Amino acid sequence: MSDSHLTTTHHIGDSGPETFLDRIGIPHVLRWGFLGVLVFMTGNGVESNFVTPHLVAVLGSTEATVAVIIGCYSFAVLVASYLSGALSDLFGPKRVMLLGFVIWVVFEVGFLLAIQTGNLWFTGAMYFLRGFGFPLFAFAFLVWVNITTPVERNGTAVGWFYVMFTGGLPTLGSLFAIGAIPAFGGGTTGETGAMWASIALVVAGFLIAWFGVRADNGNRRIAPEGESAGEVLSAGLRLTIRDRKILQGFLVRLINTAPEFGMFIILPAVIADDLGWGQARWLTMTVCVYAGNILFNAMFGAIGDRFGWRQTVRWCGVFGSAIGLLLWWYVPHLVPAGSTWGFVVSVLAGMVFGILLAGFVPMGAIMPALHPEHKGAAMAMYTTAAGGAYFLGAGVVAIVLNVCGLFGLTGFAANSAVVWTFVALYACAFVMVDHLRVPEDEPGARKH
Repeated sequence: MSDSHLTTTHHIGDSGPETFLDRIGIPHVLRWGFLGVLVFMTGNGVESNFVTPHLVAVLGSTEATVAVIIGCYSFAVLVASYLSGALSDLFGPKRVMLLGFVIWVVFEVGFLLAIQTGNLWFTGAMYFLRGFGFPLFAFAFLVWVNITTPVERNGTAVGWFYVMFTGGLPTLGSLFAIGAIPAFGGGTTGETGAMWASIALVVAGFLIAWFGVRADNGNRRIAPEGESAGEVLSAGLRLTIRDRKILQGFLVRLINTAPEFGMFIILPAVIADDLGWGQARWLTMTVCVYAGNILFNAMFGAIGDRFGWRQTVRWCGVFGSAIGLLLWWYVPHLVPAGSTWGFVVSVLAGMVFGILLAGFVPMGAIMPALHPEHKGAAMAMYTTAAGGAYFLGAGVVAIVLNVCGLFGLTGFAANSAVVWTFVALYACAFVMVDHLRVPEDEPGARKH
């Protein structure tokens, strides 16, 4: 795809003058898609902070066995995240969003019915297949955003996408769960009811995006016409093999949110049980932490557009998130367990992590700029890394806890080792991001 074509796609389906939404970084023609992603991801995020203990309780299994199910789901998310970009290149992002929606609903129903049978492997298979759903829907829309937004507002537009994405998963999803679980009877019964209700949110989100967005550029192939289907589908992998910058960008984005998903595994029991604040307060903490992230996603996108994508990622995203992660882990252990004021301080510490995590937003502008002639392929690797963060986060937790177990370390010591492993990964990202230089990010290249 040529750069000239990419420039003109901003006006497809909307030939009128610039609107307020355009000026703040949301392409007016895609406005309903952003709302659709928010509602869809709210439905997807309802279970995010209770699915592991729920499966342990309902299936009568061990946490280690359920961790395998979650790990398989995370692998499906990783694969689908790659396919979201590759298939969007081949068929257009709107069709890929439809595929993701259908997969999510069909296999969510299968998952919930499988739970009722008590069959561990049937449940695991349904949950694994459902993992292909949300990345195809959400990350295909991110590709659509990238082929529609002018380059000087690309970072801001990606920021708005993550406002909607993290607004749903886990923020509004957890908030919905806080109200839905007691409304459906509390306990595992209430959790099951909340998951059934989440389907309605996903359907609503899809309908908003499907009927609300009419931009023609989402319905057709993005990749150059001369490339075969095999070449298009493998383009992201081939780019990564031959271009070190794409590989480093992939690794930086992979590390970006891995600690977030790792903390979803170790923190629920620590906050709710070990420190005595209960499930409702843990869910409340999650809402607050990622509400901060929502509020600052667009702001860090705009900061990146004005002052530099790379420097924003390096100092705000990488360095800032490492400090925030340490605060989120250690502050709850330094205040009186179960105390109200200690909980408030712990939430504020977690919000530092959530806010500075938004400093990674400009990576969504850097990756396609590394290869403007293959934006879809570059975005395929970006979305693969975004989905792979689930897998990496869960993998780090599993590996470190098992290694610690061999040396007799458990509880606080083992979990602290997990946190410091994530900090070490951030240190690697700090070095790699310095190599991600693109012409659009150089001083004097911006239009304001």
